Amino acid sequence: MDILFCTSEAYPLIKTGGLADVSGSLPAALAQLGHDVRLALPAYPAAVERAGTLHEVSRLRLNGSDSPVRLLRGSLPGGRTPVYLIDAPAFFNRPGNPYLQPDGRDWPDNAARFALFSRACAALGLGVGDRDWRAQVLHCNDWQTGLVPALLSRQSPRPATLFSIHNLAYQGLFPASTFQALNLPDALWSIDGLEFHNQLSFIKGGIANADHVTTVSPTYAREIREESFGYGLEGLLRHRSEQLSGILNGVDLEHWNPATDPLIARRYDMHNLQHKLFNKYTLQRDHALPVSSQPFLLGYIGRLVAQKGVDLLLDIIDQLARQPIQLVVLGSGERRLEQQVLAAATRHPRQVAVSIGYDERLAHRIEAGSDALLMPSRYEPCGLNQMYSQLYGTVPIARRTGGLCDTIVDYNQTTLDSRTATGLCFDDDSAQALLATCLGALRLYREHRVDWWKLVIAGMQQDFSWTQSAARYSALYQSLVRGETPRIGSAPASRPTKPAFDDSRHAGQPIH
Repeated sequence: MDILFCTSEAYPLIKTGGLADVSGSLPAALAQLGHDVRLALPAYPAAVERAGTLHEVSRLRLNGSDSPVRLLRGSLPGGRTPVYLIDAPAFFNRPGNPYLQPDGRDWPDNAARFALFSRACAALGLGVGDRDWRAQVLHCNDWQTGLVPALLSRQSPRPATLFSIHNLAYQGLFPASTFQALNLPDALWSIDGLEFHNQLSFIKGGIANADHVTTVSPTYAREIREESFGYGLEGLLRHRSEQLSGILNGVDLEHWNPATDPLIARRYDMHNLQHKLFNKYTLQRDHALPVSSQPFLLGYIGRLVAQKGVDLLLDIIDQLARQPIQLVVLGSGERRLEQQVLAAATRHPRQVAVSIGYDERLAHRIEAGSDALLMPSRYEPCGLNQMYSQLYGTVPIARRTGGLCDTIVDYNQTTLDSRTATGLCFDDDSAQALLATCLGALRLYREHRVDWWKLVIAGMQQDFSWTQSAARYSALYQSLVRGETPRIGSAPASRPTKPAFDDSRHAGQPIH
C-alpha cells in the first residue's frame, strides 16, 4: 500500500519527544512489510540539513501563504524512508525547538504554521503535490496534523485517514477568532467539527473526522474515555469508541540495542553483563559521582513536567540521598522544576547529577549505566524509555498507568517464580508510594541479588520490536481502504489493489 505518514517531527531529522522516535521507526517497519511509506514533515533547518540531497517536486499555492510552498523530497539518513519537506521559510525556517521560542513560550503563530502544514499534507493526499505518487492512506499524528482529516472530509474521492493520539494533553487549542483568521471552511466550525467550548481545537479535527483513531497503547485507549484522562474530549472518544483502538509503540532495535549501540561506553548483552557495570562506572565518572558498584544508580530521562511525576521525585530526593543511592537526571521542561532539580544536585553533589536539555548520546548512556530507571508518571500514553531500559538490563520503577501497564510485568512472588517479572510498579499518585517502591528496589538490589538478576534477564528477553505493531497497523490500513470495520489483530496476507482515483478532480483545486 501507499501510505503518507504526516508528522511534525521524526528522528533523526528533528526530535523533542517520543513522537519523533515513532515517526522515525514505524515507517521503516511498515516498509519491511512491503508498503511504500513516505513522511511529510515541515522543512525545519535541522530537517533540511539532515534529509540528504533534496529535490524540488512541485510548488503549491496554499491558502494561508502569500508565496508558493515548495515541496522538497529527501530521505531519512541511510536512505531508508522517503521524506517530503514542506518548505515555507516564513513559517518553518526557525532554529531550535519546532514549537517553542528560545524563551520557552509557544511560537505565537503556531496555529497558522501547522494549518499550512496540514493543508500541504491534504494536497499531497489528493495527488496535487506529487503527480507520480498517490497515497491510499494518510496516517496523521497529534494536534499538529489534526486539521488534515477535517480538510479531507470535504473531498471526494479521497484517501483513507487514520489519526494517532500520542498525548491528548497537547490539543492545539486556540481562540475562536483564529478559526476565521485561518480562513477555514465555515462548515468545520461546529460541535461535530473543530469547535471546542468556543475554542478552535486542532486535535478534535483529527478525532472527529478521521476514519479511525488510534492511541499508542491499549490501556491509554481505555483511559482517555474517562473524565480523569480525557481532557474534556472523553465524550467524543466514547462516541467514537467503535473507531478507536490502541496499538502499542515499538522500539527501533537498530538504535536501541546494547549489543550494537555505538553511543554507550561498552557494548553488552545478557551473556556478558559485566560490561554493563563498566557503563555504570563511566556514567558515574562522567558526572563526577563516586565510582563504585555499590550505590544503587537511578536514572531519569524525560520532560521535567508534572505529567511525568517529577514533583514526586523532588519530594523524596533528600530522603533518597540518605540511602546508598545515586541519581542521574536528563531532561528539560518547567523552569521551576528545572531549578529545583538543579538545587537538589547542589545539595547532594556526590549523589545527584543533572543535565538540563536533551542529549541523545547521554540518554543511551543513562539507559546502559543505570541500575534502574524512574518513570513515576501521572499518565503515560505509551512511554518508550521503560522499554529501552528493559532491553538494556535496567529495571524500570514506574507508576501503573497507560503504556507502562502494557509493557512492564510487576515484581511479585508469582511473576518472580515464573521469571516474567521485569520491573517494580506502584499505584498511588504520591511521593510516599514512589519512595516505598524505590526503597523496595534498593533492598532487592542489595540483599536479593539472584532475584534482581532475574528481573534484569527477563527484561532483556522482551520483544519490543515493531514487528507485531506494524502488522496491526498494516491490517488497519487495509481495512480502512476497503471500507471495512477495522480488525487489527493480525497482519494481512497480501497486498491490496489500489483504489481508482481521478486525478482531474483535484487538478488546480485550492486546498482549504
